[in-house]
Amino acid sequence: MKHITLNTTKQNILDLQLISEALEPSESQRNAFLDQVKAYANQFINTIGEARTYNSDKETKNALAIDFQTKSMEDILKTYKEEVATKGINAASGGHIGYIPGGGIYASAVADYLADVTNEYAGMYYASPGAVAIENEVLDWMKSIFDFPKSAIGNLTSGGSMANLIALTAARDKHKIKSDKITSSVIYVSAQVHHCIHKALRIIGLEDVIVRYVDLDEHSRIIANDLDFKIKSDISEGLNPFLVIASAGTTDTGAVDPLKAIAELAKGNDLWFHVDAAYGGFFILTEEKKDRFIGIEEADSIVIDPHKGLFLPYGLGAVLIKDKQAVYHSNHYRANYMQDVMDDSAPVNPADVSPELTKPFRGLRLWLPLQLHGIAPFIACLQEKLLLTTYFRDELLKLGFMLGPEPDLSVSYFWYPTNDENENEFNERLMQAIHKDGSVFLSSTTINGKFVIRIAILSFRTKLETIDRAIEMISIALKSLS
Repeated sequence: MKHITLNTTKQNILDLQLISEALEPSESQRNAFLDQVKAYANQFINTIGEARTYNSDKETKNALAIDFQTKSMEDILKTYKEEVATKGINAASGGHIGYIPGGGIYASAVADYLADVTNEYAGMYYASPGAVAIENEVLDWMKSIFDFPKSAIGNLTSGGSMANLIALTAARDKHKIKSDKITSSVIYVSAQVHHCIHKALRIIGLEDVIVRYVDLDEHSRIIANDLDFKIKSDISEGLNPFLVIASAGTTDTGAVDPLKAIAELAKGNDLWFHVDAAYGGFFILTEEKKDRFIGIEEADSIVIDPHKGLFLPYGLGAVLIKDKQAVYHSNHYRANYMQDVMDDSAPVNPADVSPELTKPFRGLRLWLPLQLHGIAPFIACLQEKLLLTTYFRDELLKLGFMLGPEPDLSVSYFWYPTNDENENEFNERLMQAIHKDGSVFLSSTTINGKFVIRIAILSFRTKLETIDRAIEMISIALKSLS
């Protein structure tokens, strides 16, 4: 009976193996898949300058449903092109100048392919010393850019939201903000702080802290004197100020807060100083803007997004934090099943300083392009975006638009003056006309009750001809409303 059972088991295994072998294509099949994907990718890139950046059609007509019927790669790519890549915002397009765009440089796509094929686990040094070494190398380079000590803790995250979450958790634990202390503790922010900050506060149990909105100047920057006044007032009331959050490039207007002045106030009052530089941080590499960032080196934590300022595909943010123990308090845990991987002499394990234990090999998508291209093309691209922003604003003036203040970086806003009570409504209709055209994508926001149209120039594919096309589109839209 045992002999029969064993043979039956082996036969069942072999039968299942025949079916599961589909998951390991042969070399010729792999080459065929890659040839088709490569052809599609080349066609996509070669024609991206001619394609619309925005298509308001969002209906997929159930074409993406999973029905468990096998399909050819050709059919899959056709569906992807028709139902994914040509609907909504084309985030890979240089015409995406509405929201802060992710980049999508080709070298990072190659890096992701390699990382996925070798499937390196980048959470623990024991599992992949090379992957963790690359992650730490990238983080050490970022520390050098922002003049952070090499002893600072760093982590590569999925983006700015997760990076901010890690930093705010460290601030909470450093200042022991828990239990009854929560409702008497105070955080100071700009009204333009990114909404992921409020989301993070809820997630980490600080929904009931006191949030003070500091007054802003005409450039939407925090007014240091008002921050000073609010901190002193709260201390005199017996409250517990513990955290101030500055921005180095707000999403709404691109404003860079006065980092040096805020750093001094934070240090003088024993506040954790956090800088959200997710959008603007890498402009520190440019001669034109590096002085804007004086004081960022005094922060306790900073967040930067390589998938913004270094033009990588979506999915790579970074956080740098000076206080290792504050980070370890929430993230450093041990489990018996992982006893083989523990080595106190090894470098910092990425999984020990992040909520993520499963860590994809994100570092390769930045390390490989830096090795392949060096840093010069990245800096030139950032400088180009600054000049394009100036050029765009000059061209808008010629069309009769009103502009927001001189931008700190590459985000700006504008509106058409009708000089009557219908001005907001007119600019809303203008925005709708621009979206209907879709050749270039812009977005809108509201500044002090005024409806304005935003430009956010950061895609590596945004060039002079892109801005000229945008100006032509805006001019046509404006005439259609006259």
